[in-house]
This record gives sequence, C-alpha cells and structure tokens, in this order.
Amino acid sequence: MSMTPEQYAANIARALDVQDQSVRLQAAMAAGTHPHPDLLETLVRRCGVEPDFFVRETLAWALTRLPADDVLPRVQRELASKNIQARTQALHVLSKVGDERAWPWITPELLHDADDDLARTAWRAAAALAPESQHGSLADELVKEFGRGDAGTQMALSVALLGLGDAAVPAVTSAIRSQDAAVTEHARATDLLRTRPELAFDGAVEEAKRIVAMG
Repeated sequence: MSMTPEQYAANIARALDVQDQSVRLQAAMAAGTHPHPDLLETLVRRCGVEPDFFVRETLAWALTRLPADDVLPRVQRELASKNIQARTQALHVLSKVGDERAWPWITPELLHDADDDLARTAWRAAAALAPESQHGSLADELVKEFGRGDAGTQMALSVALLGLGDAAVPAVTSAIRSQDAAVTEHARATDLLRTRPELAFDGAVEEAKRIVAMG
C-alpha cells in the first residue's frame, strides 16, 4: 500500500459508513484481503450496526484475518453490549475464529437469551468452541431449549446438539421423556436426525409427532 496504515484504516472506516451497500461490501472485502491491526476497532464497531447480511458476513471474515490474540479480547467486550446485534455478531465472529479460549465466554445467559437470533448464534458458537470434555454438560444446557421458537430456531438447536456427537445422546434421550409434548417432539426429531441422517428436519418433526401421538 502506498498510503500509511493510518490512512488506509481511515479510508476503510469512511467507506463502511456510506449509504451504498456495494461500497460497504467492497470496503469489507478490502479489509479482509489486506488485513491490518488498525482496522480492528472499525470492523468490530461496524459489525454492531451494519444492516446488510452480506456485508456483516464479510466483516466477520475480515476479523478472522487478523491475529486471534488481538481479535478475541476486543470481541469479548461486545458480549456485554446492550446492542443485541453487537452481541450476536460477536458470537458469530467467535465461532468463525474457532479458538477454544473463547469457550468460557459462552454463558448460560447467552444460550438462553430471549432473542431467538442471538440464542441460535450462541448455540452454534458453543457447539463450535466447546472442548470435547464439555460436550455433555453443554448438551444438558441446550436441551432446556427444546420446543422453543419456529422451525428455523428448532432446527438450529438440533444441528448444534448433533454437532456434539454421542455426548449429547443422554440429554436428548432424557428430554424425550418430558411431560411437555413440544419438548418431546423436538427431542425425538433430533434423535431421528441422529439415527436417520437422510431425513430432512421437517420430515423428522412430522415423524416425531406421529410417534408421540401414538404414545
């Protein structure tokens, strides 16, 4: 680059604030293609306010191009933000970085957040970051959300649990015996996906409903 790092970071910051989505996307791509530590604050800040999905994804990718030792502590601070999007994107970035040092930051409060999008992102991040020794305890926590939300939310939870492998089986099996029909159906659908991976989620749900109805 012919410009100084400070000038480069300032140019990226200005481009990320313009109204034109295509300009913001190009700026985010440039930030990832030519990563520099001076971009860290700009990228994290923009993640919390960027309205376009594709730009947010590119911002997250750009952050993964920076040293994890710099990114992790800065992103951790966002997990305490009052801004739901900032917390959600922080979780997303942590899952993309994939560094187990961030595992302790995925708290039960995040896993059970009232916002479905944030909770789904927390489930994905937890499944990606949890060390194998913690898979069973994470499954115990995740099954508390069986029956929650729409089909997309329920599928996200099932995928997270399936990602934990055999360690999740006891928790899922226990949930199948719940007195709550919605919990039982979701748990059984998740178990069907484990034993019959050729099933689509909707098909697993319908079969689970039939099984539960038959007693």
